[in-house]
Amino acid sequence: MKLEDYVQQALSTGTLPDLPDRSYIDGRWCAPASGEWMETFDPGTGKPFARVAACGRVDVDIAAESCAYAFKNVWSRADPTERARVLRQGAAMVRAHADRLAVVETLDSGKPLSESCDDVQTAARLLDYYGGAADKLQGDAIPLGSQFVSYNLLEPVGVTAHIVPWNFPLFTMARGVAPALAAGCTAIVKPAETTSLTALMLADLLHQAGLPEGVCNVVTGTGQAVGDPLSRHEAVRHITFTGSVATGKQVMRNAADHVASVTLELGGKSPAVVLADCDLDHAVQDMLEAIYLNAGQVCSAGSRLVIERRVHEAFLEKFIARAQALTLGHGLKNPNVGAINSLRQLDRIAGMVDGARARGIRVAAGGERAVDPDSGAGWFFRPTVLDEVPAEDPVAVEEIFGPVLAVQVVEDEEEALAVANDCDYGLVACVYTRDIQKALSLARDIDAGQISVNQYFAGGIYTPFGGNKLSGFGREKGLEALRNYCRVKNVTLRI
Repeated sequence: MKLEDYVQQALSTGTLPDLPDRSYIDGRWCAPASGEWMETFDPGTGKPFARVAACGRVDVDIAAESCAYAFKNVWSRADPTERARVLRQGAAMVRAHADRLAVVETLDSGKPLSESCDDVQTAARLLDYYGGAADKLQGDAIPLGSQFVSYNLLEPVGVTAHIVPWNFPLFTMARGVAPALAAGCTAIVKPAETTSLTALMLADLLHQAGLPEGVCNVVTGTGQAVGDPLSRHEAVRHITFTGSVATGKQVMRNAADHVASVTLELGGKSPAVVLADCDLDHAVQDMLEAIYLNAGQVCSAGSRLVIERRVHEAFLEKFIARAQALTLGHGLKNPNVGAINSLRQLDRIAGMVDGARARGIRVAAGGERAVDPDSGAGWFFRPTVLDEVPAEDPVAVEEIFGPVLAVQVVEDEEEALAVANDCDYGLVACVYTRDIQKALSLARDIDAGQISVNQYFAGGIYTPFGGNKLSGFGREKGLEALRNYCRVKNVTLRI
């Protein structure tokens, strides 16, 4: 079937046939030990369209035992060229099934189909990229003099756990699992309970590509029932978590009990600094994607516009006109802005905007719930602009995780830097300017893990990504991500 055939089938029936409804453990589909399932909803309609297994501690134990065996006896012993071959074949399998994966991703997450298609291709590129690195992980020789030979080996850490968020389910799973597998680790994936389907499908495709049984297991369920026992499990030697600050702190506490390492990506309130000398039209267009991609449900979204007063009015006039022209609708109809992933998240977004309005902050655009214009259903929020937000206001310092831009007006570059850093998060930032000296100065001084200039989402899968302060620690993407899944062993010989 072609993409349009899957779309038509999903629009006409509300679902697709043969969607996975069990966990994937040891190379096969496994019913939950509890015998219970959970509904998963299409955010574009607000209605359930599939179910997933409601797993628990027993299923986690089975998956961990399977992963531990596969690590010790199979995958850590595999030739690096074999690991590379399997990952590259996995990329080919993802591309071969890209259309179905994209439609399922949109049904599950609510995002526009074009964004889901991009996410699927990015997942394939991640598998290719780390497949290319699998047989190039090299240690170091240490010069101790003519009487010694000393070298470092890079070894896989062991069983890894990947607790994946709901905003980019397929991409985030691939982002963590691909470097883990390349390094020789095995992986247990706990997808978000609202977006579990493509994680299950990817695990099956990797197995079809030649990944041995037990090397990548997926256990579905709630954070309390699956995520908590998984992060506490003594077989797990590294945990990669993307999600809220509160849950990330609990994951770190759980990992500490058995001294496992962690990578935490805990969101952000990222500033886009627009200086008066920038290409204003380009900055306006770029910022539309920075804040409204995936309806603003992006950890690294440009949710704060820090703008010089001299161009504030001109920028907003252009930006608001374009924001109000963006189309909303069911993701399979490929609108500009798709649905909010859950009713709970929609309530949070609306509550924060209503609170800002009640405190006297001007809602310059949007600020309202919406529905799919064709069906009158679904969970949507209009692209929103909150103007001249005080530095201490909750919408300036708290992550909303929705299509809401908070505008903070400054007088000059010095104040822009102070406002950009006046936040407990430090994930990413972008600077719009024609002045290379200003760009390099702000890039040096803004406290964030990733800085871009004149293009918000620059760098892609090749550049390290991660945050400072409450945004967490550790880096994903690029070659730097491989460090998460390797440990160093030194060997020294006296001659």
